[in-house]
Amino acid sequence: MSGDQRTVIKGNPSQYVKLNVGGSLYYTTIGTLTKVPDTMLQAMFSGRMEVLTDSEGEVKLSISYGQNKSKIWNAFAGWILIDRCGKHFGTILNYLRDAAVPLPANTTDIEEILAEAKFYCMTGLANLAEKALESRNAVMNPICQVPFITSEEERKQFIANATRPVVELLINRHNNKYSYTNTSDENLLKNLEMFDRLALRFNGRIHFIKDAIGPSEICCWRFYGNAKKFAEVCCTSIVYATDRKHTKVEFPEARIYEETLNSFLYENRPGPDQELMRATSVRGLGGVTNCTSDEEEERRNIRSGNMGKGILNR
Repeated sequence: MSGDQRTVIKGNPSQYVKLNVGGSLYYTTIGTLTKVPDTMLQAMFSGRMEVLTDSEGEVKLSISYGQNKSKIWNAFAGWILIDRCGKHFGTILNYLRDAAVPLPANTTDIEEILAEAKFYCMTGLANLAEKALESRNAVMNPICQVPFITSEEERKQFIANATRPVVELLINRHNNKYSYTNTSDENLLKNLEMFDRLALRFNGRIHFIKDAIGPSEICCWRFYGNAKKFAEVCCTSIVYATDRKHTKVEFPEARIYEETLNSFLYENRPGPDQELMRATSVRGLGGVTNCTSDEEEERRNIRSGNMGKGILNR
């Protein structure tokens, strides 16, 4: 157009400029825009580019970066237009002012800020956004995980694929047909609390699972090793009152703890420790029944002694 003249934008740092970034309007100083060196905005407003103005007040900004030369900014009626989304341009300006800026919690917003930071060649802000994304994408390893079983098939699959012994708590207060005794609710809570304590204490050696949806039992513990159930502790019983039946929930703490410790017999082994099983079994080697009392042992010793004497007499 006739009347065009070439000039550059290189004003006083305190001079204000008007920016239209994708329809979002901002008002800031040249000092803020040029505060961080080697950025796109610093190049725009430090006189490193030619500015074309015409008699109608249209302003056109051209910038040369490397070998890429293109006219990417136009401003009208005193507004400098930047053809980018203006959603996060306020974050860009705040980083220029303070050299730091709090990032939003939303991962999508951080990714958008990262894209804008790269476009404006703001390395510091880009690094900040990348670190924030890395920290949010890092997988948190919980101290203890307790899966909830929702079907019989899911239970079978979990137990079959378990690499450690399994302790399962089946609990459903609503399966009761009768009224509870006075202490049942308290004992039900004690069973739940003990399950949580055991899961926290032995979570690295035993799998703990809970079924609170489908079981017919009100409160029952099951113990598995090598994909087979080796013990069960049922905590409910029916008691008879003068007028009706009641459901009683018990808390056999010692028995539960004992079976949990027995689970370690199946830890990292194809089966339980045979020596320990023989030591705690009522049967000895070779299927021979051990003595059941001192009197029987004494009678056997007498018989074996008499047989010995008979052999000597011969």
